[in-house]
Amino acid sequence: MNARVSLLDGFRVSVDDARAETTVGGLPHGVQRLIAHLGLSGRPARGAVAGQLWPEVPESHAHGSLRSALWRVQKAVPGLVDVSGGAVALARGVRVDVRELVDWARAVLDPGTRVERIATPAAALAGELLPGWYDDWVLLERERLRQLRMHALEVLADRLVLAGRYGEAVQAAYEAARDEPLRESAHRAIVRVHLAEGNLAEAMRAYTTFRDALARELGVPPTRQMEDLVSRWQVRVVVGGPGVPGPRPGARTTAGAPGA
Repeated sequence: MNARVSLLDGFRVSVDDARAETTVGGLPHGVQRLIAHLGLSGRPARGAVAGQLWPEVPESHAHGSLRSALWRVQKAVPGLVDVSGGAVALARGVRVDVRELVDWARAVLDPGTRVERIATPAAALAGELLPGWYDDWVLLERERLRQLRMHALEVLADRLVLAGRYGEAVQAAYEAARDEPLRESAHRAIVRVHLAEGNLAEAMRAYTTFRDALARELGVPPTRQMEDLVSRWQVRVVVGGPGVPGPRPGARTTAGAPGA
């Protein structure tokens, strides 16, 4: 079926025809939950779906609710869901933005995938999974995807640096930091990009901004990993001249030299 289920930044179902993509509206929340669950879980058994979506009611009631939701889906979007062999799944060909995000992250994290073959889909830059939904299965998957996305963006930033694609690298690093402003590994990725490109002032600005935010919000300093990263490239301002790289802490200097 030529349809798309979007779960990032909110729930949407779109169907393509020969003319345009049309968003399906007016789906009851129970139907949305069923479609979302199938978009996240693959091909579960009917009993597992009923128990997951309606855990607070007797089993017979849960199965009845599932039958009702399946009927409503078939009426609203014929062919979207496939029921066969005691299992339930989205039909073959239905695209899901979460699956695109996971496929992209796996490619990024696979060292065997060449970076020039990695295209960043819109799903990788989208917001959180099903905002405003508080089902346990949504909360767990939301956090898993958030962590996967941030790790992939940090790794992508480092891989793009090695390829000399600094503009894309810094965007990836800042996207990771946007998800969690106090995540140090994301800010280390930002600093590494700036240092690799030779932007020492930008690197120090990124470091001090993070350091100050960490002290203000949590009352703790950056880790030794961050301190070691910036200490090797510490910027000093010399009288009458621009900032230049200073010596590593503990390095021996001679009188009159810039590092003295």
